[in-house]
Amino acid sequence: MTGKYDLVCFDMDGVLTKLRSSWCWIHTCFGVDNEKSYRAFVNGEIDEPEFMRRDIGLWKTAKPDVNTKDLVRFFQDMPLIDGIQETVAALRDNGMCCVIISGGIDIAAEMLVNEFGFDSCIADHLETEPDGTLTGEGRVVVDLRDKGVYVRQYIERNHTAKERTVSIGNSFTDIPMFKQSGVSIAFNPTDKYTEEAATYTVKSENIADILDLLLPEETPAH
Repeated sequence: MTGKYDLVCFDMDGVLTKLRSSWCWIHTCFGVDNEKSYRAFVNGEIDEPEFMRRDIGLWKTAKPDVNTKDLVRFFQDMPLIDGIQETVAALRDNGMCCVIISGGIDIAAEMLVNEFGFDSCIADHLETEPDGTLTGEGRVVVDLRDKGVYVRQYIERNHTAKERTVSIGNSFTDIPMFKQSGVSIAFNPTDKYTEEAATYTVKSENIADILDLLLPEETPAH
């Protein structure tokens, strides 16, 4: 059974999680505050790699030998939106590929892929030593200035087209994803620009509420 869409691209932070940011979740777990570097980044005083470096530096101040196992443990307790399992299963049953495109941390995105059956993910990477200890450096994999690039990559990879692609996001950095998709959903949008840019807006505690917009209507029995 297939519907009219082939590909569904999900943002992670604020869509699949109840968090503003998977980075901020680690700050919370370590009891540190990145407000100073966040302001510097927003004001254009530092670039994204330096922003990542400062964030990781806060964690290493709290625990000098912080490693990926620590982060996995923290992310296991990360608050998630309800209905992810149901949503991914229903979309895939209808022939849709489900992917995550996020400026969050790849460890968190990969955990969601493994737990809920997403097909793939792309997110920012933390550099580590061979034993898993963080080096203090991060690698920007997803450019938040144009997340639409990654939608196009997934469209090509899945041999589909823009009009058969759906993107789901919650903030202005997701608008470029919307522009590369035939249908876009602002899920619990954080600003009016995101809502105005989307085909639909869904405000809910359960991501499965998007299914009414994407699944083919049942054919009535004769």
